[in-house]
Amino acid sequence: MSATPNQHSINQLIAPEMDAVNLVIRQQLHSDVALVSQISEYIINAGGKRIRPVLVLLMANAYGYQGKYHYDLAAIVEFIHTATLLHDDVVDESSMRRGRQTANALFGNAASVLVGDFLYSRAFQMMVSINSMQIMQILADATNVIAEGEVLQLLNMHDPDVTEERYLEVIRCKTAKLFEAAAEIGALISGATPTQIAAAGEYGRSLGTAFQLIDDVLDYSGKAEEIGKNVGDDLREGKPTLPLIYLMKNGNPAEQALVKACIEEGDESKFDAILSAITQSGALAYTKAEADKAAARAAQAIEELAPSPFKQALMDLAFLAVNRNH
Repeated sequence: MSATPNQHSINQLIAPEMDAVNLVIRQQLHSDVALVSQISEYIINAGGKRIRPVLVLLMANAYGYQGKYHYDLAAIVEFIHTATLLHDDVVDESSMRRGRQTANALFGNAASVLVGDFLYSRAFQMMVSINSMQIMQILADATNVIAEGEVLQLLNMHDPDVTEERYLEVIRCKTAKLFEAAAEIGALISGATPTQIAAAGEYGRSLGTAFQLIDDVLDYSGKAEEIGKNVGDDLREGKPTLPLIYLMKNGNPAEQALVKACIEEGDESKFDAILSAITQSGALAYTKAEADKAAARAAQAIEELAPSPFKQALMDLAFLAVNRNH
């Protein structure tokens, strides 16, 4: 791993290719229905790390891909992710994402859900044009698993008895699955062997897990202007994320009662008390340590890859996923 990995060096490495991906996104967002284009542009232009399309590009290049289909695949993955965000924000009644108003806050719930559907269906149109049944299968399976993850999370809401195992299953479905699919299709399109594709999938799955666990930490330790959403949103929504689950399991009776009440009621008014208990209990340190383990699994999964700037970037990405403030 390089001495001081940074996102800028990764972005520079694939800058011309990301420009090509953004061009595909622009072209494919077009709709004769003005509101569809307007909302799609709004959410895509909101920024974000574009980590899933970056993953497609890096993995394809790491395996020596020479064609142009990885631009389409990167755009497809971003569309699927964006569709989930549109639907997520409606379900969670979120008002802020990436430092801006959410689409549902600006355009309404109905429009957001329907434009999410448009992005899903546009992604599948693009998949068909690539004409690879294997890629179709990976992405169709991923989309289905993500939907299951959304429902699993819904079932966990306001439930203080959610276990760490149940929560990690939500992460595997809701977040890690699309990372896994992005890495797999990047390897697949390059002609990688089934073993190599599986290793790429393990990298993506572990990276996605690490990424989400750090998001959980930041929801209790970040700053709204840095993380781009309201700190304490998870608590307001009654989401039992890993820091709360740890405190529920390891805290004293008073802390457990506080967590239970907050999860059941989605009570963010007690955020300061919860934050103090979480910090003192070591819950954030525990969650960070679990994220570090996942990042290490990701790096280990691609050890056999031939040395290249793209392999190095993948290694750096694993490090950056767990060492960030937004």
